[in-house]
Amino acid sequence: MLKRSRALASVAAIAVLSGLGSPAWADTLQEALALAYRTNPSILAQRANQRALDETIVQARAGLRPSVDLTAGAEYSFSQNGGGSTQVDTNGDGVPDTTVNVPASNNDSATGSASVGLSQTIWSGGRIGHGITAAEANILAGRENLRDIEQTVLASVIQAYADVIRDVEILRVRQSNLGVLRRQLDEASARFEVGEITRTDVAQSEARLAQSEADLANAQAQLSVSRATYAAVVGQAPGDLAPMPTLPNLPTDFDSALNVALTDNPGIRSAAYSLRAAEANVAAAKAEFLPSARLSSSYGGSSDLNRIGDIVDNTAFRAGVTLSVPLFTGGLNGSRVAQALERANVAQINVEGERRTTLQTVSSAYAQSISARSTLAAGQEAVRAATVAAEGVRQEAQVGLRTTLDVLNQELELRSAEVTLATARRNEYVAQANLLAAMGRLEGPDLDASLSVYDPAENYNRVRNRGAVPWEGIVEAIDRVAAPPIVPANDAADAPIDTQLKSEVVQTAPRP
Repeated sequence: MLKRSRALASVAAIAVLSGLGSPAWADTLQEALALAYRTNPSILAQRANQRALDETIVQARAGLRPSVDLTAGAEYSFSQNGGGSTQVDTNGDGVPDTTVNVPASNNDSATGSASVGLSQTIWSGGRIGHGITAAEANILAGRENLRDIEQTVLASVIQAYADVIRDVEILRVRQSNLGVLRRQLDEASARFEVGEITRTDVAQSEARLAQSEADLANAQAQLSVSRATYAAVVGQAPGDLAPMPTLPNLPTDFDSALNVALTDNPGIRSAAYSLRAAEANVAAAKAEFLPSARLSSSYGGSSDLNRIGDIVDNTAFRAGVTLSVPLFTGGLNGSRVAQALERANVAQINVEGERRTTLQTVSSAYAQSISARSTLAAGQEAVRAATVAAEGVRQEAQVGLRTTLDVLNQELELRSAEVTLATARRNEYVAQANLLAAMGRLEGPDLDASLSVYDPAENYNRVRNRGAVPWEGIVEAIDRVAAPPIVPANDAADAPIDTQLKSEVVQTAPRP
């Protein structure tokens, strides 16, 4: 915990210091995205989780492969006869007439054994085959979860980048405003000295200057926070950030955005693969009622450890086929089928839940994008008009047509318009990024075609055939013969979202 606190403090310190000095480099959004894509802990951890998930295909396919084991053992036994005397019938008349002494004796022996066994499943009723299908579906679902994490992190990078640019602009506005108000106070003091204005005018200038100093301090603090967030997400403190580039693949209307999202959203796709895995698990549970066949063989022998060479003469080879038929399991198999069916029901419900969540996310992001775009256009016009008005009021004040308060109010209105414009520009950009993420179109290659992409399929292809044998394909084909079929719960994974719900959202969606 102490090391983590020190690390976070170091990141924050770097971010703050980078704001005080003059950085020697200029960052672009593509550079920030590429750095986060390579080094962000959330992405790296999810990739490691995916590689661990890839191992389940090796474990599932191991059922198609033989198992070989070597067994060796040694045994020592010792027995002791304490001796004594006994009566013996020597003349045959049935009456013991002679006493015989039995000498004491010790018997010990040491034996060793060794054997090699081989076992190969021939048919499991589909349990192995359906287990492979479920493992593959879960791996595909994991890849979609990796896509989701990557897009979430890249959206965070874009937001942090836009936040820094916004706060730099707001800081510039606050610094400019402070300079103007200081000149205004100097001018007001000079005019007060010659009796052109009253003490009240000077006090008004002093009050606005004090408020401007507080606003500047707040802007500096907010910029430091944004820089620290940027450093935590990207892995490097921001320098002189370049302007935000246009995001690619932005939708032209809400309906097209929603259609793309219902197809490419990683949450929906992951839920659909999880449903496929759950359906395969149902079929595997039903296969527990079927018999299974297994081929086994062994070769080995045993010998007195004092005569190890004799083990060759005591060896044996055994081979056979075992057919196992479950007759009564105390309700275990039936319970497993019922459990698998309910889990498939949960997976089916989750598909619809992800569709509705995606519908909500796309609707919200699209509405925010349209709203921010309108605010941005209005903000640009407000800044233009406020700039003209501020200059006019200053000139009118010089000839006595305006009071000091009029000048101060107009300056305040101009600065407020400039802050609103910077915020609207950031809000529009972030809303567009969130919309692309909801659509499943905020992946690394979508944002930067030159990005070196991490392909999870490479690790899967590398580990899938670990421990493979030439005949496992034949065993898999045999295992799937007469196996319980995979029955879809229903068409929830392929059916479009409720038509009425979708049409109502489309009709109420804002228009650009």
